Amino acid sequence: MDSVYLDHAATTPMREEVRAAMAPFLGERFGNPSSAHRWGREAAAALEDARAAVASALSARPSEIHFVRGGTESDNLAVAGRVAWSRGEGATGDVVVSEVEHKAVLEAASQATARGAGRLVELGVSSDGALDLDALDRALENGPAVVSLMWVNNETGMVLPVPEAARRAEAAGVPLHTDAVQAVGKIPVRVDEHPVALLTATGHKISGPKGTGILFVRAGTGVRPLVHGGGQERGLRPGTEDVAGAVGFAEALRLAVEEREIEAVRLEGLRGRLEVGLRDRISDLRVNAGDAPRAPHVTSVGIGGVDAQALLAALDLEGIAASGGSACSSGSTAASHVISALYGGEDAFATVRFSLGRTTTAPDVERAVEVTPRVVDRLRAVRARR
Repeated sequence: MDSVYLDHAATTPMREEVRAAMAPFLGERFGNPSSAHRWGREAAAALEDARAAVASALSARPSEIHFVRGGTESDNLAVAGRVAWSRGEGATGDVVVSEVEHKAVLEAASQATARGAGRLVELGVSSDGALDLDALDRALENGPAVVSLMWVNNETGMVLPVPEAARRAEAAGVPLHTDAVQAVGKIPVRVDEHPVALLTATGHKISGPKGTGILFVRAGTGVRPLVHGGGQERGLRPGTEDVAGAVGFAEALRLAVEEREIEAVRLEGLRGRLEVGLRDRISDLRVNAGDAPRAPHVTSVGIGGVDAQALLAALDLEGIAASGGSACSSGSTAASHVISALYGGEDAFATVRFSLGRTTTAPDVERAVEVTPRVVDRLRAVRARR
């Protein structure tokens, strides 16, 4: 049985180039970058080289790049750290988000506003990718601490109008944070072209190491640290830096951005073949957010007449890895908050997310098109007999 991995939005296999770049810092070049001796200076130089490479890939300044331990920490630092700074300045602690944000943003925003006088404002998003910009304008009138909008939705691949929202936020004097975890390396992301104040990215979504990531903080944007101790990462993220992780992240990001245009065309073609094949062979099927602008690597389909967990389990037994949505909610039987926001809480479709990556091939897609309809037919037949 051929195994097919179609869950790249959950995590990606690390590239050999990334392994090679990291290897010296997992061995003989083990120094602490805060140490003054030769081993420390060598590590510090590698860390700053990695910072410069990340900045170049995002068109930022090296001083605006802060290494953290992944996307969730970066999201929390951006949202909660910004709220803490705003309250310290005597300003509002309000947070504005969309209904389809990752839980790392939604829960950070909920916790941050619950601890003070701030309000949490959620903006609606339609299934065609339209954000309620009028509601954003009204929220901006109250001077919130931060607006946080993901650039590419992790469950459907829809692209939110972050550039337009950032322009409106900047005009109102409010910083905008974007969770760009599923955007970097998939769509153009340059912080010199759009006035985003804070940006999150993580390594394992771009064939880099797990537990690595960055928070871009535009010069002049106030953020308070959530962890206290040393002065590393300009005091924003204290603790001994993971030099190997930073080097690996930087190399993965460099390669992803360098190859993005060609890879996007290839993945969009494969995604199209997958969606057409499933639509032709499965009745009562919906491509979630299919009319929205989308990044090329994700398709989410809703299928009537089957149970989502049973479908995913059956696909796994056939050697196909897919997911129901966010990997961070794995094991949960609750409906996806993203699909509920787009289609209503009583949506009867089982959701399956197929996400493609640099190792995905045309035979992988053909295998999924062959197997998925057969599995759906079998599960529907079982349900009909009950």
